[in-house]
Amino acid sequence: MIDKEKIRQGVALLLEGIGEDIGREGLQGTPDRIARMYEEIFAGLDQNPQEALSKTFEAKQCGIVLEKDILFYSVCEHHLLPFFGKAHLAYIPDGRVVGLSKLARTVEVYARRPQIQEQLSTQIADALMECLKPKGVMVMLEAEHMCMTMRGVKKSGAQTVTLATRGVFADNRCFQEEFWQMMRR
Repeated sequence: MIDKEKIRQGVALLLEGIGEDIGREGLQGTPDRIARMYEEIFAGLDQNPQEALSKTFEAKQCGIVLEKDILFYSVCEHHLLPFFGKAHLAYIPDGRVVGLSKLARTVEVYARRPQIQEQLSTQIADALMECLKPKGVMVMLEAEHMCMTMRGVKKSGAQTVTLATRGVFADNRCFQEEFWQMMRR
């Protein structure tokens, strides 16, 4: 549960720490605005991704299901700066499918937590495997990290790509190749 009062206090201390006057007109409401914003962007901390994946439907004959270009925003746990990009999720049902919006909701729940992209990929893949019990899962994330754009090496536009494979996607290169072909369409 997010403690907005602690966030307000922390933001006020941060502003004072960088030499700002927290009584200045432009900053007077900033601690409260940041507290409300953090409640929104870290909402995934209070959400259970399994809830979105719990309602499935029978599907006897089904090949690869791919949902691509799911836009996401997250916050790097190392610098508390945003990273954002697209998620591409594929799974091969084993008799049951989930509503397509539930795949995007799963990405959203995990992305709305302080984290690293590598972990985000595996969390999504593991949740899909655990809840849907498919034959296999493949998750690819492509993201730009503001910690590389705004500071440090300052390389705007650099993309980090992570991949998590489970089940038949991990074991069978034919399924991986089909994923890549579907991504190119």
